Amino acid sequence: MNRKIKNTLALVGLLAFILVTGGGYIFLYQMSKIKNDKAQIEKLKANHYNTAELNMQYTELSKKAAVLDSVLASRKFNIPERLSSISFFKFVNDVGSGFSENTQTNVEFEEQKPDKNFFYYEYKITGGGDYNDLYKLVYAIEQSKELKKIRSITLTNYISSDKEGMPNFLVNFVIIADVYYSDNSRFSTENYVENDLSTSPVYDVFYPLIRNEIPPNVNNLLDVHGARLLALVPEGAFIADSKGNTFLLWEGQQVYLGYLTKIDYDHNIVSFILNKGGIIEKVDLTLEKESTSKTSKENFK
Repeated sequence: MNRKIKNTLALVGLLAFILVTGGGYIFLYQMSKIKNDKAQIEKLKANHYNTAELNMQYTELSKKAAVLDSVLASRKFNIPERLSSISFFKFVNDVGSGFSENTQTNVEFEEQKPDKNFFYYEYKITGGGDYNDLYKLVYAIEQSKELKKIRSITLTNYISSDKEGMPNFLVNFVIIADVYYSDNSRFSTENYVENDLSTSPVYDVFYPLIRNEIPPNVNNLLDVHGARLLALVPEGAFIADSKGNTFLLWEGQQVYLGYLTKIDYDHNIVSFILNKGGIIEKVDLTLEKESTSKTSKENFK
């Protein structure tokens, strides 16, 4: 084989190698890359929106979201999203800011628990104080906008004395409270407004009906016991106590342990209602010709 044929065969082999390598590059590598680029372009075209159209959709969705939020806000209770476990401590402190000096509270975090589609934190509240302060605390927990529930409560009464030695009838309490929250915002509102948690005083069921203690007459009011009716005048009634001190009183004025309830000018009688440790006593002082006083008493509960 001469040299010319050898060179021709070498050139043919080189050309074949170039064709095979180029074809592999084009059909295997470039075609795959082109296919991926086309898919990416189609995806971008599918997600392409007109800016004006997007703004219109945003406006409509915002209106719908505001309507849904107002519906949630109008509900008595909401379940917040991912609530912090320390928020309840602040809640109790805010409620207790108006308590009397006799009332103290202590909050302890117990545990976190699931409850069907929700979760809740459990707290233990201990303390003691005025019955009405306890009522305010219970009411605030049960009526709060963010859902809270009292699981159990234990009450015991006790007595403490003030600086003047007078008894205060108080209540010890142990409350187990649950604070609910969710892992999403379906049950909460953007515009959170707390419910009205104010309460009016209620009857203290632990306050004894009859007591042995009688408060001292620290304001030097008229002590009706042993008092005498001296005279009736248009401005009221002149009355002297057992020590000879004279008082000018009118209807509704306070006396020691009670009030002057009525002045009867026709029959020359002055009537009082006294509360002696839970025993209600009606006392009448009569103006007599001999300037002596006649007292009649009627006891009732």
